[in-house]
Amino acid sequence: MGKGRKNKPKKNFAEKRREKLKKKDEWDNTPHRSYADIIRENKDFEDYYKTQRIVPEDKWDAFISTIRTNLPVAFRITGSKVEAKALLKIIKSDFFKEILNANSKDDKGDADGSSKTILHSLPFYPEELAWQLQLTRKDIRRSEAYFRLHNFLIAETNNGSISRQEVVSMVPPLVLDVKPSHKVLDMCAAPGSKTAQLIEMIHADEGTDPPEGFVIANDVDNIRCYMLVHQAKRLNSPNILITNHDSSIMPNFVITKPDGTKDTLKFDRILADVPCSGDGTMRKNPDIWCKWSPANGSNLHGIQYRIAKRGLELLAIGGRMVYSTCSLNPIENEAVLHRLLCETGDSVQLIDCRDLVPGLVCDPGVTRWKPASKNLQYYDNWDDVPEQWQTQVRPKMFPPDANEATKFHLERCMRILPHHQDTGGFFVAVLEKVKSLPWENDTSALNQTAQDADGNENKDKHVLGEEVSQGTMLSESGKRTLEEEKKSRESQKKRRRIVGYREDPFVFFKDQTEDVWQSIKDFYGISDDLDPRCLLVRCHEGKKKNIYFTSPAIRDIVVSNENKVKMINTGVKTFVRCDNKNMNCAFRLAQEGMHSISRYINGHRKIQVSKEDLIMLLQNDNPHTPPEIVKLSPNTQECLKEFAIGSCILLYKEEETDNLNRLNLQLVGWRGVMSLRAYVPICDAIHYLRLLGADCSKFEKNKFEENRAAALAEDVNNDDVKTELETKEIKTED
Repeated sequence: MGKGRKNKPKKNFAEKRREKLKKKDEWDNTPHRSYADIIRENKDFEDYYKTQRIVPEDKWDAFISTIRTNLPVAFRITGSKVEAKALLKIIKSDFFKEILNANSKDDKGDADGSSKTILHSLPFYPEELAWQLQLTRKDIRRSEAYFRLHNFLIAETNNGSISRQEVVSMVPPLVLDVKPSHKVLDMCAAPGSKTAQLIEMIHADEGTDPPEGFVIANDVDNIRCYMLVHQAKRLNSPNILITNHDSSIMPNFVITKPDGTKDTLKFDRILADVPCSGDGTMRKNPDIWCKWSPANGSNLHGIQYRIAKRGLELLAIGGRMVYSTCSLNPIENEAVLHRLLCETGDSVQLIDCRDLVPGLVCDPGVTRWKPASKNLQYYDNWDDVPEQWQTQVRPKMFPPDANEATKFHLERCMRILPHHQDTGGFFVAVLEKVKSLPWENDTSALNQTAQDADGNENKDKHVLGEEVSQGTMLSESGKRTLEEEKKSRESQKKRRRIVGYREDPFVFFKDQTEDVWQSIKDFYGISDDLDPRCLLVRCHEGKKKNIYFTSPAIRDIVVSNENKVKMINTGVKTFVRCDNKNMNCAFRLAQEGMHSISRYINGHRKIQVSKEDLIMLLQNDNPHTPPEIVKLSPNTQECLKEFAIGSCILLYKEEETDNLNRLNLQLVGWRGVMSLRAYVPICDAIHYLRLLGADCSKFEKNKFEENRAAALAEDVNNDDVKTELETKEIKTED
């Protein structure tokens, strides 16, 4: 045994490399189908949705023609109100005017002679902070104005001041109506664009920092959780915790009350943007045209129901939960809500929140639909379903009787269709919990729901066609026995426990006696209002490298629940180890945590700088040659005379003008022996230079300028060659 493997000659590096290149050549020579080559037609799709009547007959042509086109670009302006307003002013004056001018020169209009609207603000999004652009890659390549905007969006996205997001994806957080004091749970949060909106709403009241509220962003997929980490880091909030758990069996979080006793956390707001078949995203994911089947929605109905049900259990009385999908299918939308409303009785109700998104065009939810099997056979009731399809079409997928339909108010749901305002398709419903759920008085049943992967679906757990975990679809080969299903679930539980990276621990400072704390506190003059127990590191032993800051509420949740839920990330980086022999403190400030920590730092590490000084500091992109202090204004030089070497805060406040939104910037700086520098990343420097109205072109690449320079160089070279040839010809004649 094993001799064959031992005697097999090993391949050397060159042979392995040749094989790899051969496979690459084979792959390169294989014809691939790009999105442009996909035929955007599917007869089953059209037949199914015509039967469901989700689109009025006279609007069908507009619907189907729109869903076959590419999706326009959309983005939001984020950050503090003052900076967002300033950035909006820059965009509208600098970039949009160029685009409109370029469009008036280049665009000849549509086939019917009408002019295409290149850009517009979204009417339902507050204060013109969200925009939609009718631009393609081809447009960007052919116009310098478009290309400059493209570069701008990339730079500001890296900085966190712009968020690229689909128009319809912006709706759920808006109708959730989050306030800064709310405890919010995002059950299926990745990739995190809606989570970012929720965090912004928590920080809406900029007078209270950090706010009382917080966001717990959860996702079952360990890898996708790191997309959430990326989004959260761009927003620099100490009020977010990212967790990795199956949301359909999310455990109860324990919290500490002011009197020191423990209690169960109930959320004021919950977003259940559940996994779905995604046929509303066909405009950006055209491969769905090839894969679409009515079975896709039926297979997801069960997990969608379980996530939404668990969400209602975690919701506080008087709280709201938004249920949303990017699917058009009533089986994934109204059928799930109907099932929930039947079980919860009068403890939960659908509410109409269209007033929170004025100007948004949408249709009401449907009250009639027909479940269908994979072979596109439609059924009016469960008794009509043949046995072979009873694992896919379930009894609770059917609509309410005509006599009872009105009591569920499914018309309060919002169906956003592609042709309404040139977007993707989306479904949104807002549920309000008016009293305890019928089974919430049974403590043992509730505990079972929180801990058992089967939840309240035990009666259906032998049935095929419903997912056993998010993102996992069962085969359709037939029913399993109860014993086989148990074994399958146990193996999945075990796999879920060990999957993903092993996270570093969250080690909070114990109290004022933490070894590095006193030197940090003394050097920066930090007030006693900052509780050092809200600071954490990610290691038990060794030197503390990065120190993070969290809100007190997030700290309590992490400490009380880290053995129940896998914690991925929390806290905003505030202090970074910097072993500089000239510095009295071993830690410098981090720009990420500036807004969270600056209010606790007294004036002796803060420098008021002029606009001219700040621009000069930001334009210096060479850390080895920072601006000398003698080049700064006399006032700044005077402030720096008795200023100790090390990390500091640069303050700039715009002079009083008619503008109500005066800039008030706080940046990390570094006071050297003979110099001063702005200690911020390049993307932040570009952002602040824009806000200050300064030139930041040295940081930007302009493809059109580069092409012009290359063409000029080529012309010069051609002239040189021509001259040389002419010279040779003259010599030959001589």
